[in-house]
Amino acid sequence: MNITLYDVSVWVLPLVIAITFHEAAHGFVAHRLGDNTAYDLGRVSFNPLRHIDPFGTLIMPAMLFMAHSPFLFGYAKPVPVNFRALKSPRIDMVLVALAGPATNIVLALLAAAAFHALDLLPANAAQWTADNLKNALVINVILAVFNMLPIPPLDGGRVAVGLLPRVLALPLSKPQRSGM
Repeated sequence: MNITLYDVSVWVLPLVIAITFHEAAHGFVAHRLGDNTAYDLGRVSFNPLRHIDPFGTLIMPAMLFMAHSPFLFGYAKPVPVNFRALKSPRIDMVLVALAGPATNIVLALLAAAAFHALDLLPANAAQWTADNLKNALVINVILAVFNMLPIPPLDGGRVAVGLLPRVLALPLSKPQRSGM
């Protein structure tokens, strides 16, 4: 496998943007709904360094890559949310959880729409931009779909816990306490 600087530039940029916006969206919505935990910790930020988990974002994907794994996997530092501080904890938890995947869908739609502006770019920049947009579209859709799986501690698990009747939500919520 021969990875070039070009390949890295068209995958890393869309991935960093997708993860950063996803995590910042969780913190932003939590802040708007009454929980300042992420805001006070500086996690409502578009600075990707605030969201990097050394193992999950750097070491594990690098190990998988070097082992020629057929897939790469990683994760960012989860944004801390104190659900008890939210105005309406049960429904607000759903909104906070939906914020990340919804942001990924918006980013995917923006990437798709931006394809229409490629003709405005010089030819030498159009291909690089098109490759970034294509990867942004793919990465954001995959992140949104994967995160909406109803499995704790993923966002979809939090949505399920918030929407299911308490008798079903309680057993589903137990793995969320320990996280990854």
